Amino acid sequence: MVKVRDFLGPYRLTRMIRLGSTCQVWEAIRDDGEKRYALKVLRPEQRGNKIEIGFLKHEYEIAKTLNHKNIIKLVEYRTDAETPFIVLELFSEINLKQALRRGPEPIAYKLTSIIEQSCEALYYFHSKGFVHCDIKPDNLLLSRDFEIKLIDFTISKKIKTGLSKLFGSRNKVEGTRSYMSPEQIRGENMDQRSDIYSMGCMMYELLVGKAPYTGNTPNELLSKHLSASIPSALVVNDNITIEFNNLVKKLLSKKQEDRPQSMWDVLKMIRATPIFKKPPRIPDVSIFDDFPTGGRMENPT
Repeated sequence: MVKVRDFLGPYRLTRMIRLGSTCQVWEAIRDDGEKRYALKVLRPEQRGNKIEIGFLKHEYEIAKTLNHKNIIKLVEYRTDAETPFIVLELFSEINLKQALRRGPEPIAYKLTSIIEQSCEALYYFHSKGFVHCDIKPDNLLLSRDFEIKLIDFTISKKIKTGLSKLFGSRNKVEGTRSYMSPEQIRGENMDQRSDIYSMGCMMYELLVGKAPYTGNTPNELLSKHLSASIPSALVVNDNITIEFNNLVKKLLSKKQEDRPQSMWDVLKMIRATPIFKKPPRIPDVSIFDDFPTGGRMENPT
């Protein structure tokens, strides 16, 4: 049985999908119909935390007007019984990080589509004047039909232009260390090229099963983004074409001006560049066998 209140506003909670450090994600049904939604709800101990409430509101404000097939749709922001939450379309429960659980091979035969959809989502997002700031496999959902949706706009920002770009204050350093661009680490102004760097990190991981840089400490990892040589995915996966390996390395350039200047440029390069020398085979076992549908998950809080 669900151990929290059965309802949040007009939404009846049916099962918990995921538990994070500050939020829970629930599947829910609106009481005026049978349509199902996902509710991103602050955990009980966070519900009075003004900073976390601010993040939730910010995410909704960033994404409420977005309308793209590869971006999760946000429906509304509500507070019920002092519990803040946002309502989203219900989509797949698996993200690309989970899809890599068995390594990169089981999704390799669909990798061109996965990467192209991810880039299309980002191209649209940038066209609306925003930089995501947290591109990583965890923030791209994958359906059983291999459809992609971009999620989590908690730290997304408006791209600065004009005088605000020249004289803006130093940014707070936020993001996920394994995927942060050099300018993000330095707290400098970010634009679409920062997300392009993070996309390069993610593409590298999708090709070889691990992020391009690792470190024994957080500072060591960040230092590698700033100054280490750019790794070659070919060293790990010799089925990658030289051309696509070079494309990924270009995305991982330390300097913004050395990367593609827009996601449209990236998309054109991807569409013109084969990923593999030999087409990967369709796996005998689906990655989704690890993630059965249905069932209820007890609330562990």
